[in-house]
Amino acid sequence: MGAFDILGDPVRRRILEHLARGEMSSGEVAELVREEFAISQPAVSQHLRVLRENGFATVRAEGTRRLYALDPAPLQEVEDWSAGLRRFWEQRLDALGTEIARGAHARRSTSTPRRT
Repeated sequence: MGAFDILGDPVRRRILEHLARGEMSSGEVAELVREEFAISQPAVSQHLRVLRENGFATVRAEGTRRLYALDPAPLQEVEDWSAGLRRFWEQRLDALGTEIARGAHARRSTSTPRRT
Protein backbone atom coordinates (compact mmCIF):
# COMPACT_ATOMS: atom_id res chain seq x y z
CA MET A 1 0.00 0.00 0.00
CA GLY A 2 1.14 3.52 -0.72
CA ALA A 3 1.15 6.37 1.73
CA PHE A 4 -2.08 7.80 0.38
CA ASP A 5 -3.81 4.42 0.61
CA ILE A 6 -2.81 4.25 4.27
CA LEU A 7 -3.83 7.83 5.01
CA GLY A 8 -7.07 7.47 3.08
CA ASP A 9 -8.65 5.58 5.96
CA PRO A 10 -9.97 7.79 8.79
CA VAL A 11 -9.32 5.14 11.45
CA ARG A 12 -5.66 4.81 10.45
CA ARG A 13 -5.28 8.60 10.34
CA ARG A 14 -6.66 8.84 13.88
CA ILE A 15 -4.37 6.06 15.09
CA LEU A 16 -1.39 7.93 13.63
CA GLU A 17 -2.53 11.12 15.36
CA HIS A 18 -2.62 9.28 18.69
CA LEU A 19 0.78 7.68 18.08
CA ALA A 20 2.23 11.09 17.22
CA ARG A 21 1.70 12.00 20.88
CA GLY A 22 3.91 9.13 21.99
CA GLU A 23 4.21 5.39 22.34
CA MET A 24 0.99 3.57 23.21
CA SER A 25 -0.02 0.00 23.91
CA SER A 26 -2.34 -1.69 21.45
CA GLY A 27 -5.00 -1.70 24.18
CA GLU A 28 -4.70 2.06 24.69
CA VAL A 29 -4.97 2.68 20.96
CA ALA A 30 -7.96 0.37 20.72
CA GLU A 31 -9.75 2.09 23.59
CA LEU A 32 -9.34 5.54 22.04
CA VAL A 33 -10.28 4.49 18.52
CA ARG A 34 -13.14 2.18 19.45
CA GLU A 35 -14.90 5.01 21.28
CA GLU A 36 -14.78 7.31 18.27
CA PHE A 37 -15.38 4.86 15.42
CA ALA A 38 -17.38 2.11 17.16
CA ILE A 39 -15.17 -0.66 15.77
CA SER A 40 -14.05 -3.92 17.35
CA GLN A 41 -10.70 -4.69 18.97
CA PRO A 42 -9.80 -7.06 16.09
CA ALA A 43 -10.52 -4.27 13.58
CA VAL A 44 -8.19 -1.91 15.47
CA SER A 45 -5.54 -4.64 15.55
CA GLN A 46 -5.90 -5.03 11.79
CA HIS A 47 -5.34 -1.30 11.28
CA LEU A 48 -2.28 -1.41 13.55
CA ARG A 49 -0.95 -4.34 11.51
CA VAL A 50 -1.41 -2.41 8.25
CA LEU A 51 0.40 0.59 9.73
CA ARG A 52 3.23 -1.60 11.00
CA GLU A 53 3.61 -3.60 7.77
CA ASN A 54 3.74 -0.45 5.70
CA GLY A 55 6.31 1.30 7.87
CA PHE A 56 4.07 3.91 9.49
CA ALA A 57 4.37 2.41 12.96
CA THR A 58 6.89 0.40 14.90
CA VAL A 59 6.09 -2.10 17.61
CA ARG A 60 8.08 -3.49 20.49
CA ALA A 61 7.24 -5.96 23.18
CA GLU A 62 7.39 -4.94 26.81
CA GLY A 63 6.41 -7.92 28.91
CA THR A 64 3.02 -9.00 27.64
CA ARG A 65 2.23 -5.61 26.10
CA ARG A 66 2.90 -4.51 22.53
CA LEU A 67 3.86 -0.85 22.35
CA TYR A 68 3.32 1.04 19.12
CA ALA A 69 5.06 4.23 18.04
CA LEU A 70 4.80 6.47 15.00
CA ASP A 71 7.51 6.11 12.37
CA PRO A 72 7.45 9.44 10.50
CA ALA A 73 9.67 8.31 7.59
CA PRO A 74 6.82 7.29 5.22
CA LEU A 75 5.12 10.62 5.83
CA GLN A 76 8.04 12.23 3.98
CA GLU A 77 6.51 10.92 0.73
CA VAL A 78 3.36 12.88 1.52
CA GLU A 79 5.36 15.96 2.52
CA ASP A 80 7.37 15.86 -0.71
CA TRP A 81 4.22 15.58 -2.81
CA SER A 82 2.39 18.32 -0.94
CA ALA A 83 5.41 20.66 -1.10
CA GLY A 84 5.03 20.85 -4.88
CA LEU A 85 1.36 21.70 -4.56
CA ARG A 86 2.09 24.23 -1.85
CA ARG A 87 4.58 26.03 -4.12
CA PHE A 88 2.01 25.99 -6.94
CA TRP A 89 -0.69 27.55 -4.78
CA GLU A 90 1.59 29.99 -2.99
CA GLN A 91 2.66 31.48 -6.32
CA ARG A 92 -0.91 31.83 -7.48
CA LEU A 93 -2.15 33.24 -4.20
CA ASP A 94 0.71 35.74 -4.19
CA ALA A 95 -0.28 36.79 -7.72
CA LEU A 96 -3.92 37.08 -6.65
CA GLY A 97 -2.91 39.25 -3.70
CA THR A 98 -0.94 41.51 -6.02
CA GLU A 99 -3.90 41.87 -8.39
CA ILE A 100 -6.27 42.65 -5.52
CA ALA A 101 -3.89 45.33 -4.25
CA ARG A 102 -3.59 46.82 -7.74
CA GLY A 103 -7.37 46.88 -8.11
CA ALA A 104 -7.81 48.59 -4.75
CA HIS A 105 -5.15 51.15 -5.65
CA ALA A 106 -6.77 51.78 -9.04
CA ARG A 107 -10.19 52.27 -7.43
CA ARG A 108 -8.77 54.77 -4.95
CA SER A 109 -6.94 56.76 -7.62
CA THR A 110 -9.97 56.94 -9.95
CA SER A 111 -12.55 57.75 -7.32
CA THR A 112 -13.89 61.28 -7.22
CA PRO A 113 -12.29 63.37 -4.50
CA ARG A 114 -14.63 64.63 -1.79
CA ARG A 115 -15.39 68.29 -1.45
CA THR A 116 -15.20 69.76 1.97
